[in-house]
Amino acid sequence: MRVRRGVALELTDVHGGGNVGMIFYNPENLLERLNLPDTLKCQHTFRITRGHCLYSDMGRIFCSVVEDDFGWHDAACGTCNADIVEAKWGASSYQAERNDYLRNGRESFLIELGKYGMGKRDLTGNMNWFSRVLVDEAGSLRLDSRREPGSRVVLRFEMDTLVVLHTCPHPLNGAAQYPRCDIGYRVFTLPPAAEDDACRQSRAENGRGFQNNEIYYLGA
Repeated sequence: MRVRRGVALELTDVHGGGNVGMIFYNPENLLERLNLPDTLKCQHTFRITRGHCLYSDMGRIFCSVVEDDFGWHDAACGTCNADIVEAKWGASSYQAERNDYLRNGRESFLIELGKYGMGKRDLTGNMNWFSRVLVDEAGSLRLDSRREPGSRVVLRFEMDTLVVLHTCPHPLNGAAQYPRCDIGYRVFTLPPAAEDDACRQSRAENGRGFQNNEIYYLGA
């Protein structure tokens, strides 16, 4: 869906254990898209939570995380593909199982991107909301399996954004059965970020990111 700047998107992990894969694009220039390496680097973090911003590859801010009671969202592990899903939960197809077939994140992204004339070359790193990824002393990653029903995160969009998302499992999910988790969403409006806004002030880089947005909408 296309989300206008000034609109907030609230996501809720209804029963816990869910995952929302998400990518952003600039609908006015689809070559501008979410850049998670820069997002993490400029905010000196490995996780995303309240006070953080999500950046485009042109140094602008797609959205700010203004509320979050989950506390840790993965920005490093990407999405599951058909091979991962088949290896963990077996082969499945729409022809055999109709709407009960086991979906994977990569194909789900591509289906949605196709509606806007985009394809494989337009895939980029994605957010995984409600997925807490831990790193051990050897550097191995694992998904924290704790369930936190009713967890919410609210994204305030700072520029018009094409939001592409799915609710397929996180690629590190080790559940015995393919997880089908309900995710709720709500859209509403919020005032623009004030000068003392927590997201604007959390990092000096974020202040510059907001300035880049302002310059963009001035047409300069």
